[in-house]
Amino acid sequence: MAKYLLLKHYRGAPAPTNDVPMDQWTPEELSAHVQYMQDFAARLEGTGEYVDSQALSPEGTFVRYDGEGRPPVTDGPFAETKDLIAGWMVIDVESHQRALELAAELSAAPGAGGKPIGEWLEVRPFFSEPTTITE
Repeated sequence: MAKYLLLKHYRGAPAPTNDVPMDQWTPEELSAHVQYMQDFAARLEGTGEYVDSQALSPEGTFVRYDGEGRPPVTDGPFAETKDLIAGWMVIDVESHQRALELAAELSAAPGAGGKPIGEWLEVRPFFSEPTTITE
């Protein structure tokens, strides 16, 4: 089994096929989208492939250390995570192919007009230490 992170983006990825921003959806469209996500996660819990998922608030701040006794530096001349990442799902699957299949299915969550969003999801494997061979 290998863990993968399925990243949902607000922006930064290619435009989805149903490119209506979430803040323009009706309450019914938003509810249908959330229900799809919950049903998808529940199904993966049943197969043992679900690890975790979270939706993120658009608020957030970049912070970095700027030296002993100095206040932290916030924000900067770059795109902020709060503008880019909408949420994630962590899955634990048998193969990279299975991770791609699940990401494609998750991409079909309904959006405006009840039509699949067709959003691009970033599929990233968790970093793991290389196996060591001992004699």
